[in-house]
Amino acid sequence: MSESKSIYILVNERPLRATVEARTSLADFIRNDCLLTGTHVGCEHGICGACTVLMDGQPVRSCITLAAAADGRSVRTVEGYGNDPLMAVIRQCFAEFHAVQCGFCTPGMLATAYDVIKRLPDANRTRIRLELSGNLCRCTGYLGIINAIEAAIERAHGLVAAE
Repeated sequence: MSESKSIYILVNERPLRATVEARTSLADFIRNDCLLTGTHVGCEHGICGACTVLMDGQPVRSCITLAAAADGRSVRTVEGYGNDPLMAVIRQCFAEFHAVQCGFCTPGMLATAYDVIKRLPDANRTRIRLELSGNLCRCTGYLGIINAIEAAIERAHGLVAAE
């Protein structure tokens, strides 16, 4: 017998009330209940980073975070950046530096890049590599992703400093 829990959550700034099973992952809630399929589920063990979303501005692995743990919190998925100027810079750099191939890891990589730039606006290549260590990509070899984040840091410096 599974317990249910009523939750209130902001998903991409949209308030939602829902009843979830106690063991429902945040990834499954986002994909199945919110119908936001940009959050990808890869390993289901928190290792690959494909499911990374921001919860209260912090990156979390949504496949190992329970939906019930998001009660009263704000979650931002890849669909929730809209006209965010920092994400626009990141997306442009990912396109320019060929940081996307199959696209499966991209939502998690974008969330991680966003966090890195906000938290570490002076990160160098070594630090970017370290910060990306929880996000796996089988296509790009990471060079394009690292170059894109490095360029985004340069271009977004005024955006991050202004906040």
